[in-house]
Amino acid sequence: METRKIIHIDLDAFYTSVEQRDNPKLRDLPVVVGGRPESRGVVAAASYQARQFGIHSAMPMKTALRLCPQLVVLPRRMEVYRNLSVQIHKIFLQYTHLVEPVALDECYLDVTHNLKGIPTATQTAVTIKQQIQEQMQLTASAGVASNKFLAKIASDMDKPDGLTVIKPYQVDAFLQNLPVSKIWGVGPVTNNQLQQMQILTIGQLRQLSLPELSRRWGRLGVRFYHLARGQDDQLVDPSDDRKSVSRETTFAEDLFSLLQMEQELAELSAEVAEVLRREELKGQRVTLKVRYPDFKTQTRSQSYASRWLEEEQIRRTSWELLQQTAALEKGVRLLGVGVSNWWQENSLQLHLFD
Repeated sequence: METRKIIHIDLDAFYTSVEQRDNPKLRDLPVVVGGRPESRGVVAAASYQARQFGIHSAMPMKTALRLCPQLVVLPRRMEVYRNLSVQIHKIFLQYTHLVEPVALDECYLDVTHNLKGIPTATQTAVTIKQQIQEQMQLTASAGVASNKFLAKIASDMDKPDGLTVIKPYQVDAFLQNLPVSKIWGVGPVTNNQLQQMQILTIGQLRQLSLPELSRRWGRLGVRFYHLARGQDDQLVDPSDDRKSVSRETTFAEDLFSLLQMEQELAELSAEVAEVLRREELKGQRVTLKVRYPDFKTQTRSQSYASRWLEEEQIRRTSWELLQQTAALEKGVRLLGVGVSNWWQENSLQLHLFD
């Protein structure tokens, strides 16, 4: 089979880079974009100068100002960022029609057959980076690999304005000493479990067999097995109308064990939460799907108006919703967990490359 050529493009500190570009006086200053501290605002983006003080996105603005009293705090200009992203997307489309927007500042491109006939993905990435720099006066980091998982990791290796290429024969060596947290789906809880097993690197994770990973983490463990070996078959999806993120599984035999149901919901919640983190989506509604042994299907939902949902809340809510169904009495042949009802910020992200 033909080896795919995937590029992951990540605009460097996008919000703050735009602000520093538009106001040269800010170019060398620590800058953040986000909410005001008096209204319990948080940091949406931090310039590289601000990051030197330990400031990062999602940090309370009050904390950021304690770390750096001279911090320049600016409001978000979403329409400006959106318009720039539309222009950048037009650049991507000059090279391939297979462009998958991930977040406001990220995209995957499948350039296996690029429109300009450039012979290598590396040359294509260099050309795209140069075009963004010349036309937008912004820098981007790029990762080039044979799949999305590797390309995403690669783009983060040499920021800002970086370019990291992982050729197929380099995959094992590249992953060997990376922290196991780089594996999609390894959140804080799973990472802590792996640390207790003295597994700190992807190379050490590869020492676990497929049956053991499957026994410990179910379908998620199977995914760990393949990702630890650099194997990812997800295609670059150019559609940008995602309304929800969901995962479901049908069981070979009907489940009647509460413990097994809880474990399956935990695994499904972890997978959903990983997609939300990766695509920077913030949802407020959890939906549980249950199919009984008689093939009847039931759904239950719970919405939260005041906050977006993270893995622990998704897991806990799905379990609470399960107890509102007949699953405990009738058993289940399918369980599904989904998150939807995006914050307004998400709608800007999801359509910013229209």
